[in-house]
Amino acid sequence: MEHNAAKTDYRDRIDRVLVHIRDHLDDDLDLDELADIACLSRFHWHRVYRELIGETVWQTVHRLRLARASLQLIESDAAISEIAVRAGYSSRQAFARAFGESYGVSPLRYRALGGYQLHSGANAEEVGNMYEIRLEHRDPCRIAGFVHTGPYREINVTFGKLTAELSTIGPVAHKTMAAVYFDDIDLVDDDRLQSLAGVVLREGVPVPDGMEHVVLPGGRYAVLIHKGPYSELQRAYSYLFGTWLKECGETLRPVPVAESYLNTPVMVSPKDLVTEILLAIE
Repeated sequence: MEHNAAKTDYRDRIDRVLVHIRDHLDDDLDLDELADIACLSRFHWHRVYRELIGETVWQTVHRLRLARASLQLIESDAAISEIAVRAGYSSRQAFARAFGESYGVSPLRYRALGGYQLHSGANAEEVGNMYEIRLEHRDPCRIAGFVHTGPYREINVTFGKLTAELSTIGPVAHKTMAAVYFDDIDLVDDDRLQSLAGVVLREGVPVPDGMEHVVLPGGRYAVLIHKGPYSELQRAYSYLFGTWLKECGETLRPVPVAESYLNTPVMVSPKDLVTEILLAIE
């Protein structure tokens, strides 16, 4: 019992560091200050962080700044040089190299395409050909995690909290990371949107203390396979709920849409991420 309490205490401390990093991405982060926030020894705290999060602090900062930059490229008209500086790069060229290594294309090309996978000016048929959609029967599954309130694009903050907690249930207790989105973004204000950042639990594993859970019912699902950065998922949703749903003749069930993440940004670069979008159908 004391051992588990100690593990929980470490997770709480590292979670405070994650929150501080996300809230201060534009600041010059100091390792000693982060050690103080974690209330851990300057000699050992970063080793604890790396073991619990799966990457170094600087890898976390690098990944989060580039992820924010990818959104700024397609959601704003800010100059690329301005985005580069905010991401922590001294020149547009250095930013372009780092962005290309993670996203597979230059920032300029990424912006022109609205995301690296989509062809400029592509019609619905061309875009549709870029997605694999399978009709499958899925068994019921339980997804346990933390509720996220606010814009869906910011659910990564809640996933960061979840990542710090995963060691409580161990690698054999859950399958893949997953999210459930309960509200329609066209009907609910951004700050009131509800979602769940979680993991798919294996059969018989209890829901960890402090976590919420939902049961995704079994039955038929349309499963869209999306390959690439999460910032491009909205295009996949537009195709799935627009062109595909109009042409397929299927009827939707009253079940929230879910995402299953077959790998994570810790494991692969953004261009190699694979996400399943699950849409329940009759």
